[in-house]
Amino acid sequence: MALVIVVAVIALLAGLAANRRPRPLLLDVGDDEGMAVKGLVGPLLTLTVLLLAFVLVTASGSYGKAEISSRGEARALDQLVETAEYAPALQRAQLQAGAVCYARAVRVREWSTTADGNGSPAPGVWSTGFRESFKPLAGEPVFGMPVAADNKRSEEREERLTQASAGIPGTIFWFLLATLTITVITLGVCLPRKNNRGQILTLAVITTLLTATLVIIRDVDRPFGGIINVEPTAISEIERQAIRDFTADHPAAELPCDSTGTRRAV
Repeated sequence: MALVIVVAVIALLAGLAANRRPRPLLLDVGDDEGMAVKGLVGPLLTLTVLLLAFVLVTASGSYGKAEISSRGEARALDQLVETAEYAPALQRAQLQAGAVCYARAVRVREWSTTADGNGSPAPGVWSTGFRESFKPLAGEPVFGMPVAADNKRSEEREERLTQASAGIPGTIFWFLLATLTITVITLGVCLPRKNNRGQILTLAVITTLLTATLVIIRDVDRPFGGIINVEPTAISEIERQAIRDFTADHPAAELPCDSTGTRRAV
């Protein structure tokens, strides 16, 4: 993000500086002549349409999928807790406690690493515990429900981790940044040397808008980090519900993990 802003400012200053140099033959016009403000709008509209149509839509799609998968993971975990009510007391306690610890591990330990496109092994400790709790239920009528919910949870988590990685290749982003630089410098060269306050102001606005567009694209393309990000709101709500259910069914029991989802020492 900072790199985009720095390069755009340098491009703007370079264009304005080039405007003070002798003009080439192709731009052999008077010092008070040059591209009018209306002419400056054309490249802005063209580049903005290209950016919004091709890149911003892609980045927004990745952001939307990340939000949907994070909510889907939370719903699947909630379904696992609800189906645990039909299991025997021991397995019910294990599944409820495991759901709380899994939610904590995702919210505290994995969410921060997801911002960099990486996962964490912490939730896997508790998903393995889910499968261990299913084994005594094999052959029972209740067996299929929690297994199906856990499979859905696993699929949604995998999708969330997939969408955490940047969807726009670095080559495309650098191409867009180069396009912004060339466009701003070219427009700066074409500005009139005199009576150009309006044109300079317009160029500054164009540079700001183009830069903001790239910054938004870069930010939205990383849905778990930055200003526009997916918060762990859904998984936090499921954590509270699972704690409530576990406490109601086992008031004297202690959760097997701490507040970060790390397993307590036995």
